[in-house]
Amino acid sequence: MLGMIQIMIYLLGAYLVFKGVEIFQIGLMSNSPKKRTGIIIGVCAIVVSIGVAGFFVHMADEQASSVSDGMKHHESP
Repeated sequence: MLGMIQIMIYLLGAYLVFKGVEIFQIGLMSNSPKKRTGIIIGVCAIVVSIGVAGFFVHMADEQASSVSDGMKHHESP
């Protein structure tokens, strides 16, 4: 069960990064006079999405480690 949750969180992290890249591409392909602002927002979206994805993955790995450590100390009846 925990492994499936980790996989879902990894997929969420990948999705967030792809959405950040999508926002960057929209800003890059814009023809408006504020194209530079769109690119800056896109770069910020990529940086934030990578950071948030890394945070989610780190928290999922910490939770899995905690459960694994708890199971090592669990006595079988």
